[in-house]
Amino acid sequence: MAGITWYAVCGPEEIGLDDARRFEVDGRVIAVFHTAGGFFATDGLCTHEQANLADGLISGEYVECPKHLSRFHIPTGKAMRVPARKDLATHPVKIEAGKVHVGLET
Repeated sequence: MAGITWYAVCGPEEIGLDDARRFEVDGRVIAVFHTAGGFFATDGLCTHEQANLADGLISGEYVECPKHLSRFHIPTGKAMRVPARKDLATHPVKIEAGKVHVGLET
């Protein structure tokens, strides 16, 4: 049975509200978003052409890909606008001991 391994990526103050940062975690590109709803993590590359989503425009709970304007719902990873048709994988996030932690399935 798979488990979750937690990785500390940054302090919460390092990602401003309505912003995101890219991290490489265990060989994967992850985007961590800070919205009014809290912190969220998704795979960090657009499912259409692999653009860095942390560089995208964040509006509320949505991120727009900087390359071809695909749009994703941050909390669920759902692809909301073409050209992307495939959803993003999402990952659990917790704040613990003053750090943002991202959980990846192992």
